[in-house]
Amino acid sequence: MTNPVALVRLLQLSSPSLPVGAYSYSQGLEAAVEARIVVDELSARDWIRDVLALSLQAMEAPVFLRLAAAWREQDPARAVLWNEEFLASRETAELRAETLQMGYSLRELLRSLDVAHVDALDVLDELAYPTAFAFAAAAWNIEPGDALSGYLFAWIENQVLAAVKAVPLGQAAGQRMLFTLAACVPPVVEAAAAMSDADLHNFAPGLALLSSLHETQYSRLFRS
Repeated sequence: MTNPVALVRLLQLSSPSLPVGAYSYSQGLEAAVEARIVVDELSARDWIRDVLALSLQAMEAPVFLRLAAAWREQDPARAVLWNEEFLASRETAELRAETLQMGYSLRELLRSLDVAHVDALDVLDELAYPTAFAFAAAAWNIEPGDALSGYLFAWIENQVLAAVKAVPLGQAAGQRMLFTLAACVPPVVEAAAAMSDADLHNFAPGLALLSSLHETQYSRLFRS
């Protein structure tokens, strides 16, 4: 990335302090802890890596790139289409509610920051989080591949923080996981960029089942 302003804007978007509520979600990881699938640092690392490879790489990441392209080309109709496709890929009520809440929160944040043309997001009655993130990246002239790298790193960091709380794990273990998992981001971005529309899929039945169970889990820290 050669644009220093775009870089710092991407760091802001990717920060865990971004007030969109990401910290309150585990995306099924807490249910995996309850089921004793995730019990320690290694199993937490493997869970996050597998969700990244089996779910985000084949659906969320390539859809994000399509959304980024639509906003950069000022094609809201195409953004609406891919927003709907992404929402349709959410397997459970809690995963769908999560992306809608975070999308809404990011839109309101961008509005408070007076981001240019943010009203374009109002064409979407239901705004998914990657749609809002991709819009912000386009508005701030962040290259799509760089934006996706930041988006994925933020997802990994949130998953690691969820594991630190839910397993629980120490801070050093969390940093070891983050260091290892961050190396997965560049190949995921490359694979997502190479995918055709016909190749997109979101086949992660274990994640879907655990998320469904989490919706009625008696004791929990996270909303998903």
